[in-house]
Amino acid sequence: MAGVSMKDIKLRIKSMESTKQITKAMEMVAASKLRRAQERVLNSRPYFEILFDTLNTIANETDDFSSPFLENRPQNKHCYVVIGGDRGLAGGYNHNVFKLAYGLMEGKNCCVVPIGKKCLEFFRARGVEILTEAYATAAEVHVGDCFTVARMLSKGFLEGQFDGVSVVYTNFVSMLSQSPAELELLPLRYHPRPGDTNSECLTLYEPDSVSVFDAIIPEYLGGLIYGALCESVTSEHGARRTAMDAATKNAEEMISDLSLRYNRARQGAITQEITEIVAGAET
Repeated sequence: MAGVSMKDIKLRIKSMESTKQITKAMEMVAASKLRRAQERVLNSRPYFEILFDTLNTIANETDDFSSPFLENRPQNKHCYVVIGGDRGLAGGYNHNVFKLAYGLMEGKNCCVVPIGKKCLEFFRARGVEILTEAYATAAEVHVGDCFTVARMLSKGFLEGQFDGVSVVYTNFVSMLSQSPAELELLPLRYHPRPGDTNSECLTLYEPDSVSVFDAIIPEYLGGLIYGALCESVTSEHGARRTAMDAATKNAEEMISDLSLRYNRARQGAITQEITEIVAGAET
């Protein structure tokens, strides 16, 4: 009986060692991808910051400025761009962003643009209207796809298919902290900056400032979506690295505990054999 118990423990130790190797490898891969993702986040920020500055400049320097992208309409239908992951094993990364998105949609007439395999599966299972399934694999979504999505959303907003657009993503705070967030894209919220006046237009726009403003909006939205995608990808790698690090530590603790049990069982078997030998010699 002791031999069978020792064999079972040894098999479990071997199994946990294999699991530890896998989780350690996944942690190292996530750490490598995380460094590249952080660089991409930093490199993506200046683009849409400059575009936002340009939009503000146009609006501030133009008298009686108006644009259909600034129009506040009754929210009969809202479109959400939700960014999730393609795989699991990333702690609460997918669950947290889906919980936020689904909570925002509750009781509303909504449609969704899912980015990521897990995201598509989540909303498909709940019967939410899906605007497009073209971006079901987040790893294959690039900056050009973000601008394509932005143009599609801008056109839908102008045509009245929906009255508001938001992106739900995960904001990378630190290695140990990733927070789901919502960013409203349309209608664009423009607030004049303190001290700005429209008395003098310093720049000439062709054909006119409103046309330039409306042409820049899809590019600006594309930059925001790409920035949200970069933040989400970085958050996913950070969450996966943390989860795999915790799994590796748990595997090490289990291996240590099982090794202790194995040694105790082995010592018990040896003691029993010695006792049986001594008892046989006495008889």
